Formats: sequence, C-alpha cells, structure tokens
Amino acid sequence: MSEPTGPDYTDQPTMSDGVQLASNGNGQASANGRASANGRASANGHANASGQANANGHANASGQASTNGQAGTLTGQFADRRTVMIILPGLLLAILLAMLDNLIVGTALPRIVGDLGGVTHLSWVVTAYILASTITTPFYGKLGDMYGRKKFFIAAILIFLAGSALSGLSTSMAELITFRAIQGLGAGGLMVGAMATLGDLVAPRERGRYMSYMMVIMMLATIAGPLAGGIITTSFSWRWIFYINLPIGGAALVYLMAVLKVPANRVSHKVDYLGGALLALATTSVILIATWGGTEYSWGSAQIIGLAILAISAAAAFCVTELRAAEPMLPLHVFKNKNFSVAMVLTFLTGLEMFGAMTFLPLFQQTVQGASPTVSGLLLTPMMLGVTVTSIVAGQVTTKTGRYKVFPILGGVIMGLAMYLLTQLDVNTTRLTSGLIYVVLGLGMGFLMQMVSLIAQNSVEQKDMGVASSARMFFQQIGGSLGVAAFGAIFARRLTQSLASAGAGLHFSGGQIDPATVNSLKPAVRQDVFAAIAHAVQGVFYWALPATVVIFVLAWLIKEVPLRGRTPAPAPEQAPQPEMSAP
Repeated sequence: MSEPTGPDYTDQPTMSDGVQLASNGNGQASANGRASANGRASANGHANASGQANANGHANASGQASTNGQAGTLTGQFADRRTVMIILPGLLLAILLAMLDNLIVGTALPRIVGDLGGVTHLSWVVTAYILASTITTPFYGKLGDMYGRKKFFIAAILIFLAGSALSGLSTSMAELITFRAIQGLGAGGLMVGAMATLGDLVAPRERGRYMSYMMVIMMLATIAGPLAGGIITTSFSWRWIFYINLPIGGAALVYLMAVLKVPANRVSHKVDYLGGALLALATTSVILIATWGGTEYSWGSAQIIGLAILAISAAAAFCVTELRAAEPMLPLHVFKNKNFSVAMVLTFLTGLEMFGAMTFLPLFQQTVQGASPTVSGLLLTPMMLGVTVTSIVAGQVTTKTGRYKVFPILGGVIMGLAMYLLTQLDVNTTRLTSGLIYVVLGLGMGFLMQMVSLIAQNSVEQKDMGVASSARMFFQQIGGSLGVAAFGAIFARRLTQSLASAGAGLHFSGGQIDPATVNSLKPAVRQDVFAAIAHAVQGVFYWALPATVVIFVLAWLIKEVPLRGRTPAPAPEQAPQPEMSAP
C-alpha cells in the first residue's frame, strides 16, 4: 500500500473508494450497512464486524486496509499527538477569529452610527452577519465531507477576510450591512471547519483533551471581545475592529495552508442545492422572527405570522427533499441515532441559555452595578475560569477513561444551580457575589458544552463528521437567536410593569435601554430604573431555569457508547487473511 501524503497518520483507512460505511445493529460499522452474524467476511464481499478484510478487498468495519492493496481515503484516519499539536494553533486562531468579531462589533455600534448614520438600520449590522453565517454553516459541513475539508476551510477564511477589509472601508450604512453579510458567509465555515477538522484528525477518545483548548479560546473571546472593542474604538477608530481581523486571519490562513494536509474525499453524488435552499429559507424566516418580533412588528402582526408559516412550510419541504436526495445537505438518518438527537436538543438549549439569557448580564453590570463597558467584560472573567477548569478536567478524564456521560449530567445540575442563583440578583448584589455566581455558571458550561460536541461527533460515521459539526453549530445559533427574542420579550414586559408600578413616568420602547441614558437620570428616578432592571433580569433567569432542568433530564438519556481510539497500523505481513463464510 502506498503511504498517504501529509501528516503522520497512525490509524487505518475506514473505506476504499466508492464504498460507504453505515452502522449496524450493535453500533459497529460495516461497508454496506450489514455485518455477518459471526463477524467474519461474507462471501459476497460485505464487510464484517470484527474488522477482518472481506473477499473482494473492500475495507472492513474496523478500518483495515483492503486485501487488494487499494488505499482508502484519509477519512477516519487519526493523526498522532505531535501532528495534532502542530495543526491545533491554526484551528484555534480560526475559532478566535469567528468568536471575537461579533463580540467586538457590538461595542462599536454607537460610533458607527455617529459616523455613517442610518440608525434605523443599525440592527442589521449584526443581523446580516448572523443570518449569513447561520445559513452557510450546513453548507460548509456537508461540502467539506463531500469534497475535502481543507479547501472549504481556506475559502471560508478568505471570504471572511475580504468581508472584514470591505467593512472597514464602508462609507455608508448600506455598504457596511452588505459587507457584514459577506463576512458572515465566511464566518459560517470557520467554527465548522475547525471542529470538523479536529474530528478528522483525532480519535473520539482523545478529542475531549483538544476540545477543552477550544472551549478556553471561546470563553476568552467572550470576555476579551467587548474589552478589545472598547479599547480599539476609543484609541483608534471603529474601522479597526474590522482591520484587526486581517493579521489574525492572515496568520491562520498561512499557517493552515502550510501544515494542514488532508487529502480530499470526493464523492460522485451531486450537491443537494434544493435542500440547502429550503433550509436557508426556513433559517432566514426563523432569524427574522427572532429579530423583528416584539420590536419592528408585534408578535401577532401579519408579518411575523407570515414568517412563521413560511418557516414551517420550508422546514416541511426540506424534510421531504432530504429523504429523496442522493447526498442530502443534512442527512435525516443521523437523527435516528438517539445520542445524536439528544445532543442536538442539548445544543439548542445550551445556545438558548448562553446567548439568550446571558445577553442581559452586561446590561445589569453597566446599570445596576455601575460598571463601564470595558469593566463589564472583565467582570465575566470568573466565568471563563470556571469553564477552563471543568473543560480541561472533563477532557482529560474522558481521554484516560473513555467515560463521558456523567459530565453532561453534572453540567445540567451545576448550570441549574447557577440559573437559580442568578434569579437572586438585585440592586444590592455586589460584584464579588455576582462573580462567584459566574464561576458556578462557568463550571457547568465547561462540563456540558464540549461533551455535547464530542457525543455528536461520536454518534455519526466518519464520512458525516462535517454534518455533525455543522448541525451542532446550526442548532446552537438557532437556539441563541430564539433565546434572545423570547427572553427579550420577557425582559421588556417585566421592565415595563416594574416602571409602571414604581410611577417613574418612563417608558423604554421594546425594553431597549441605553446604560448611558439610565446613568444620566436623576438619582431618585435612576434608583427606580435600577430596581426595574434587576426585577426584569430576575424574570429572565426564572424562565431560563426550566431549560436547565430539561438539560439534566435529557443527559440521562445519553447512552455511553465506547469512544473509538487510535490503534497502531499492523505491519503488511501481519495483516489478517480474509475468511469466506458460506453463501
């Protein structure tokens, strides 16, 4: 067998050209979806469950090379630790790029409006980016599976950098919104590319160790984003929040082009463009509902109801299309695996909790606790410390023992405790007290988030690694979008009720509050507003609490399937000989 080019791989091919793997009843893979009863090769050449080669030389279940000497693709081969550590910095830079950008932009929006005008369209600076990245996420995952991960990963970085440069050069709000959409088209492939590449390179049992590094980078970006955005905007110009992406993204681009060598795994089926278009239509409708509902239009308006009908219709048509497509954009068969389905629900709920409920913490800090935007970001540092500790512990334990079910359960319990503690926030809560609560929240998130990714990837065949990674990101983004809308409505209602009962004589449209405006009020009125904000934030976390209960219950449904490890390649002369079973 000829040696594959690129990194030093120590595992074997999972299939030869043209043979797709499927899962049999006991969870082991076979070449055509069937395994023989005794685990040995069958006479018709179907792969066996024991991992011995079949008669016609196609790859077997364990990934052994075929007997006719044909080498399989690199899908399913796992790199050694040294190779992974060489590639990892490039993957982490890509994740940092994706996470940091949207968080930095939020702090610069007031300056952007002051320079470009167009305040009525300001929300689209963020919405255009989120919409484009969410829509393209499944495309990057599936196309990477079909035609090779590296080319689409590199393309995503290039598109993102082009959008960043153009955004910095914008001369009008319309231009900025357009260029932010281009940025989003690239951003959709950054996280998926990094996670799926890790899945291609690292055996499931060892992934937890490396996913913990990614979790730390995500939390670092969550805290550093607003801080960096404030410093850059104040010290330089809002345009530099986009230009700063160029050196970071350029470094990731050059590094990955140099060290990431994963041959393409091309399949003969055509791209499922219809399924992708229907999924994009459904996604667009959902995000617009989340963006416009309760702000631009009332929840009972014809526009919102029409979008809801469009979303349901497009989703139904998408499911029908995927059942008929030769190479579906999001294969529905992966949801037949209970672990994968549970992981997607957990991902959705985690996105709802993280990006939904936690959206209101900076507002609480900048008003009730009197923190500046810069200090507000630093106040979330305890959460990052909690995430760092538990993500590393979970990753190391999983690698050493292969056990992982306990971590989502612990994550659900600890996050539930944190949500309950957050319901106790009020005008008298000190920064120390809230910091300790953030530590608890981080501990729960660290146990939960990376394990959900690991479970999703371990639940699919190697050829669907991109699908699993993109599905996780997709459901997390949808959960976050709907969470912001739902919790925003709860916040606005409770805020309005509190202000009315206090007789403050103030009204904030749609619950939108500018901390600078609040802090400029007269002391007596300001205290009433602070109390109303605290009351509204408490309500958000009261409603978020049931989601953590559901997370805890669902975590018990996870079946702890053994994680595949990396096995040394046997010498050619020691390769097992095929055995024929009776026809």
